[in-house]
This record gives sequence, structure tokens and C-alpha cells, in this order.
Amino acid sequence: MYYKKQTFFVAGLSRSGISAANFLRRRGAKVYLYDDDPEAYGREGVRALKAGGAACVEKEGLADACEESDVLVLSPGVPIDGELPLRFRRAGKRIVGEAELGCLSLRAALVAVTGTNGKTTTVAMLDEIFRAAGEKTFVCGNSGSPVTAIAEEAGFDDIAVMEVSSFQLETLSSLRPHVAIVTNIAEDHLNRHYTMENYIFLKSKILQNMRESEFAVLNYDDPAVADMAAAARCPVRWFSLSEQVEGAYVQGGSIYYCGERVTDVSDLSLHGAHNVKNALAAVCAARLMGVEGEVIARALASVRGVHHRIETVGEKNGVTFIDDSKGTNVEAALTALSCMEKDTVLLLGGKDKGDDYDKLFAGIRGSRAVHCVLYGENRFRLLDAAVRAGEPRITLCTGFAVAVRVAAMTARPGQCVLLSPACSSFDEFSGYEARGEKFAQIVESLPGDAVGCA
Repeated sequence: MYYKKQTFFVAGLSRSGISAANFLRRRGAKVYLYDDDPEAYGREGVRALKAGGAACVEKEGLADACEESDVLVLSPGVPIDGELPLRFRRAGKRIVGEAELGCLSLRAALVAVTGTNGKTTTVAMLDEIFRAAGEKTFVCGNSGSPVTAIAEEAGFDDIAVMEVSSFQLETLSSLRPHVAIVTNIAEDHLNRHYTMENYIFLKSKILQNMRESEFAVLNYDDPAVADMAAAARCPVRWFSLSEQVEGAYVQGGSIYYCGERVTDVSDLSLHGAHNVKNALAAVCAARLMGVEGEVIARALASVRGVHHRIETVGEKNGVTFIDDSKGTNVEAALTALSCMEKDTVLLLGGKDKGDDYDKLFAGIRGSRAVHCVLYGENRFRLLDAAVRAGEPRITLCTGFAVAVRVAAMTARPGQCVLLSPACSSFDEFSGYEARGEKFAQIVESLPGDAVGCA
């Protein structure tokens, strides 16, 4: 791409879209900005872009701007089969994502992490490990900064740790990490990707450009991930809770890498089997990047949990309130529920992603859940699954705020209220972060004695 001589159409004016537009403007490109939500044009970052020469496109000017543009730049929230991408594809024009745009200019060594669950925590562990080893790191992609925001600053001696979503992988073609991790595969985003086969294919794209000089780190215990090894054209290392593999594994309560003891499971700062898996993936990648085992052990003993992931936000009237707003699919919600050591009132609901809620309620039946409060846009689909499962411990609400208060009234002293919705937040909120913050605000506002409310 010749930035100074081409016109770019940036679709989706969220954090990624604004970053992509700034990246292009710094290179002298002509940039059109578009979002189907008119309120997006009032955002501070968009106003700054307009002042710097970018042009906002209204719907009536859409056709002319598309015809003039050479390249479509998609934010992750814009589906690849939407109206705009189809228009550009029919015209034979190039379509890239914000992450692709950044990766084309990225100089730093890249460790990329994808999968359904555990990505953000694994990235946080790797960031802590590399910093403990004295490396300058940049967290980017689906967590941290957009890739276009750090591509210029990150130098050849630095390490970029990138969380890669399936949405980003739709438009990533030049990604070539030195180490790529696939954490696991479970049902997610089927409302956008349609089938599990397509979803798995998109996740496997993280490996497509890797060759003999790079490494894939795959979950040996997950059949869908393990199957990716057959098509990989780079060396594969594994992580496993159950087998002694070529890579990272657990034996006798300790984590090993290729026969070398790294640390004890009990010394990890983050607990639960899911976090042991995340630690195994991080150990494997870090050793492949040359970090010594003792440095890894120190870092894993101090890393903090991810915000909105099984995070206690406070206690009221003897009830503990736990924010797992990041649990946006069935497997994540069941993982959070498995970590509960007390009887729990579970908050479920939001925007439907096409997941199988029969699996959710089958898992709930053998858990510490004593009641479920269903809310949001997909509450009736959740209710249908509960009825099929013969689950009578249900309360149905409309909005999120009422549901939180109902859950608080339902829970008894000594119990928990767990927000782990198994659904996306986009029926009421801009993202899971906003949902988690609202949860904490409501908890703080509840009447009664408080202990440690955020």
C-alpha cells in the first residue's frame, strides 16, 4: 500500500477504528470515516481526526466515498459479510482489518494468543514474565492497545504480546508470530461465524504463515486444538494438564517444561484449573522465547488477575459479589461457577451469540448454583433451555440493574452473587467492561453493611 497516494475507508469508529485512522493520517493518507451509529461522530477521537483532515461520511454520501476509496479498513466489530465489505469485494478492492494494518508495520518480535477462553489471562501472564526478564513489552490486539497504536513505537528489540480474536482473524492475512498459542476451542460467536467448522478454521488462521523458524503452542487436552497440529508447517509444542508432553505439563503438583521443573502449582498467584492451563501455555511460550524458568516462576507468583474475570467487588450483608462480566460464553460461565466455594446466585443474560444453553443448564445442575436470575435481550432463550433442563430455580427479569438487585435480595448471608452472563453485553452496554463497572456501582449502592466494596 502506498499511503500517500491511496484513499482509505475506515469502517467502525471504536477504539480500533480511531487508531487505524490516526495511523493512516500520520502516513499522509486520505481517510474517510464511517460508522452506522451517528453518535460515534461525536467521540473525542473522531472529532480530532476531523480537525486533522479526515472526512466523516453520512449515509447519503456512502456510495461516492466507497467508489473513491482504494482500501477498506474494518474494525473488529464490523462483520466481514456485511454490506460494506461486500461492496468493496464486488469492486475488487482490498479489505484489511486494523490489526492487519498494524502487523504490516510491526517490527517487534510477536507472541500471539488466540482461543475461546483464557486469552487475556495468558497475555497478562506473558507480559509479566517478559517484564520480569527485563524485556520491553507491548500488549496489543484484543486487549491492551490496538496494534496500529504501538507498531511505530515497538522496536526490533522489543516484544509484542497480542491477543487475537476470531473477529480480527477474519481480516488478518500477514500475521506471522514467532510463537502462537491456541488456548482452547468452545462454542462462541456462532451468530457471526455461523458454524463451529468456520469458527475453528478462523482460529487456526493464526498458524497459516508460520514456518520452521516459529513455534505453535497448542492445547493437547483439547481435540479441536490438537487437530491443528496436522496442518501446521512449524514445530509444535504442547501444554497439558493430563499428559507428559513435549512442552509444559503438570506432574506431582509441579509445572514442568520438557523435563525441567519450573514452579509448583500452589505457588501460582491465580488459582483454579483454568489458570493452571493458562500458566502452562505461558510457560511454554516464555521458554521458547528464551526466558529462564526461575524468572517465569517469580512472575507467575505475582501476576494479578484480569479485571472483570472472577473478581470480587465487595460484600454486602454477608453476601459476596463477584464480577465475571468477561465470561461471555457458556464455557467461561461454567468455569467461573466451578471456582465458587459457596452456594451462588448466578446472573445470566445479555445479547445472544448462538451458544448452546442446554449445555449451560446441564452444567449448572451439578454446581454450587442455588438460583439463576435471567435478564436481557436473550432471557427467553435462556428460560427455554432452563425449562428443557428441568431447572426450576429461576427468576426472570428485563433489565440488568433490576436483575442485580433481585440477585442480591435472593442471596442469603454466606452465599455469593456471581455475574457470569454466558452472553455478550451489547444489548445494554458498550462492552463487558461497562457491564462489570455497572455491576460494581449497583453493588456499592445496595443498602446494608458493606465490606470492601469497589
